[in-house]
Amino acid sequence: MSASLADLPYDDQEEQPAAAQLCGAEVLLESLAREGVEVIFGLPGGANLPIYQHLPKSPIRHVLVRHEQGAAHMADGYARTSGRVGVCLATSGPGALNLITGLATAHFDSVPVVAITGQVATATIGTDAFQESDVIGSTLSVTKHSYQVHDARDLPAVVREAFHVARTGRPGAVLIDIPKDVQQQIVEGSESKIARLRPHRAPESPDRALLTQAAGFLSRAERPMILAGRGVAIAGAETALIQLATACDAPVGTTLLGTGVFPTTHPLSVGLVGFMGTGYCNKAVSECDCLLMVGMRADDRVTCRMDLFAPMAEHIVHVNIDPAELGKTVAADCQIAGDAREVMESLLEQVTQKARPPWTAAVDGWRQRHPLRYPSNGQLQPQEVLEACYRHRRPEDVVVADVGLNQMWAATSWTGDAPGLFLNSGGAGTMGFALPAALGAQAARPDQRIFAICGEGGFVMTFQEMATAIEAELPVKVVILNNGQLGMVRQFQDDFYGGVRSQVDHTVIPDFELLARAFGCFGRVARTLAEVEVALIEAIEYPGPALVDCRIDPEANIYPIVPFGKGLADFVECP
Repeated sequence: MSASLADLPYDDQEEQPAAAQLCGAEVLLESLAREGVEVIFGLPGGANLPIYQHLPKSPIRHVLVRHEQGAAHMADGYARTSGRVGVCLATSGPGALNLITGLATAHFDSVPVVAITGQVATATIGTDAFQESDVIGSTLSVTKHSYQVHDARDLPAVVREAFHVARTGRPGAVLIDIPKDVQQQIVEGSESKIARLRPHRAPESPDRALLTQAAGFLSRAERPMILAGRGVAIAGAETALIQLATACDAPVGTTLLGTGVFPTTHPLSVGLVGFMGTGYCNKAVSECDCLLMVGMRADDRVTCRMDLFAPMAEHIVHVNIDPAELGKTVAADCQIAGDAREVMESLLEQVTQKARPPWTAAVDGWRQRHPLRYPSNGQLQPQEVLEACYRHRRPEDVVVADVGLNQMWAATSWTGDAPGLFLNSGGAGTMGFALPAALGAQAARPDQRIFAICGEGGFVMTFQEMATAIEAELPVKVVILNNGQLGMVRQFQDDFYGGVRSQVDHTVIPDFELLARAFGCFGRVARTLAEVEVALIEAIEYPGPALVDCRIDPEANIYPIVPFGKGLADFVECP
């Protein structure tokens, strides 16, 4: 909802008045600099030109994108990788509306992004002026909060609170809409006393009685299980998770967004849970007698058929910093609103350490009986490509996956042991995410290698940002798993819709090697594993952006998979 100014201070530090004879655009840029903003991803247009007029004087780096959706995804990738708030900038009308998909992507996945949009002059708002749009109303469902500023003197307080709201509690997207005349408004020193904005508050400390109850459930359980999501990474709770799992001798599965919060090499790790999760993780969830879900929403891709989710669990404990997520899908009998790290550290103080050899032996047995497998039919398999990528990846390198089969292959093949190194669009499932998000990640970590794993379908949605990669000197390495079709849709049609393949084949796709060279990037096609190895080495050694087009088996599928309408234990494996 749109905010109004309130006169209540929320800390003891007084806001410094804006300098005399500054226009609103200058006040904005100074306010952003005070928040520690180092880079903005944006595109100029008529309604934000005053900001761009003064941007060259600002220490903030600007990355010129080719489409506003790319700007939002870059801000998202920057935030996920750096842990700081990502910032994107667009003009009014179509420019502002083009941000919506990227804001939805960030907001679904609890990523702190602040979007700044230009707006038509105040006097013309509501008159259907040229390039006017109700961006506040249009983004209502995909932002945590929004502001439309009508006085340049309010900008420092608005910016300060916007960043506070974006990063605290459950992080999310925030929008600041600034009419053009407000950007041009001169702020006099004598008029710059800034009223305070009412703050967003983080939840109170978790209920001690609930913590004691949850600790009792875990201590008495014979078959405890933990599922962990992105909230563990946001809270910096990875160590607490390892300690709690070890104390309880509980296997740990992760959501797609939780990939990396628990080391894949740990003996208690059972990998990805859910619709396309590992068979042994889904079996463990289905057989456990106590389930702890921490830092996750428990959406339909995790639970599948709700009445068959954790059917043997006598107790389910759900921990989330957002109280609105508790009880929304899973009727947990112990619901704790709180920070994942604080909750797990409190549980550690109370749980009884106990080894559970029969339970871990059962899980290990499922691991042996239901390993991740893929066919060997003489064609290049996507898992072979990803295994090669991960062999050449350094421990600190970041992998950004797009959406579709490529995303799930990349997630189930992942071998990293730290959060923030495998990024993807989880809640929104946004095709075209990987390339621009990888560019944002590269801007956040200029000295590290960033890989973008894409299908050809998602890549062509945002491939224009290869120009941004060249211009902004962001040497992202793009790996395309090219099966010439919308692979996940094709598999669904094959498996769940009577085998009727409809509108999934890409009969016309670019020659990606030539396309990369047209942008000024390195490009190579690989049709065999040997060619993949050579091309990856060349791409990694190339000093700029690089692309490897891997022509994979067009019939390759993702397994295991849970059929629609079935429970987690009913997964289908690779034939």
